[in-house]
Amino acid sequence: MRVAFLGTPDFAVRALEEVSKHHEVVAVYTQPDRPVGRGLSVTPCPVKKRALELGLSVFSPEKISDPEEAARFTALKLDAAVVVAYGQILKRAVIDAPKHGCINIHASLLPRWRGAAPIQWSILGGDQETGITTMRIVPRLDAGDMLLRSVTSISPSDTATTLHDRLSEMGATLIVETLLRLQAGDLLAEVQDESKVTIASKLTKEMERLEWSKSAEEVDRQVRALNPWPGTRIRTVDGMKLKILSGRPHSAARKVGTLSEEMGAIYIGCGVGSYEVTRIQEEGKKPVTASEFFNGTRSRGIALPLQLLPGADWI
Repeated sequence: MRVAFLGTPDFAVRALEEVSKHHEVVAVYTQPDRPVGRGLSVTPCPVKKRALELGLSVFSPEKISDPEEAARFTALKLDAAVVVAYGQILKRAVIDAPKHGCINIHASLLPRWRGAAPIQWSILGGDQETGITTMRIVPRLDAGDMLLRSVTSISPSDTATTLHDRLSEMGATLIVETLLRLQAGDLLAEVQDESKVTIASKLTKEMERLEWSKSAEEVDRQVRALNPWPGTRIRTVDGMKLKILSGRPHSAARKVGTLSEEMGAIYIGCGVGSYEVTRIQEEGKKPVTASEFFNGTRSRGIALPLQLLPGADWI
C-alpha cells in the first residue's frame, strides 16, 4: 500500500522501520527540527534521522492541517497513514485523506489511559498489564474505534524506560498486522466504552517530588514511572537535594520521613512500609549506590538518619 508515516520520537522509529519493509512509504512527516541540549543546537528528531537513513522523503511542516499542507497530503493519494506520537492535532481534511484513514499506535489498552503519557500512568496507576492498541484517528483525543491490541504484563521491576522499549517493539509488530488486515478487508473495528475512559495527563516537573507520607508501594511506582523524566527527588530539612534513581518497597515500618542506614542499606520511612534506595544522586554529584552514598556522607561528617521535607513543602 501507499503509506505516509507521521511520527517524531524514539518510540516511533521501530514502527517506521517495519512499515517501510512491507509497504511503500511515500512520505514521512515529523515535527520541525528543534533546538536541544545545553548548546541549543538545532537537531532532527529520531524519526526524521532514521527516515533519511532509509532514503525516505521527509516533511516537517509547523502545522500539517493548514490548508496548503493538507492539500499536499491529500495529493499523495494514500491507502493509509500511520501515526505514532506525531505531536500535532490532525483535522478532518488530513484524517479523511487516506483510503483506509489514519491509523494510530497508542501505548495503552484503550480506553484506559488516553492522553500524552500512557506508559508512565500505567505504572503510576498500579496496573498489572498494559499494551498497544491500534485505532482509527478521529478529531477527539484517542477516542477512535479500536482495531487490534497486544497485551504485556507490567513487572515489579519495569520502569517507564523498559516499558517504552517493549511497547515500541510491540507497536511495530501490531501495525504491520493491522495494515495487512485493513488491506484484506477482514478487520472489524470496536467502539470504545466511554464509561471506562481514564486520562494520562502530560507529565510535569512538579511530579518529581516524592511524598514520603505515601505508601512504599506508591513511592516505588513513582520512582519507576518517572524514570528518566522528570525523575524523583527528596530534600532534607537542612537543604540536601537527592534524586532517587532506583529502589524497592518493603513492608517493614521505619520512622516516617527519615532517610536512614541499616547494615549498609539506605531506607526512606514511608506512610506505610519503607522504601529501600539502591541508587541515589546528590545534586551536583554522580549517581552512586546506597552504600557509596552512606560512606560519602560519613566521610563528610554528615550523620544519618536525615529528616526529610514533605514534597508539598518544597519551594
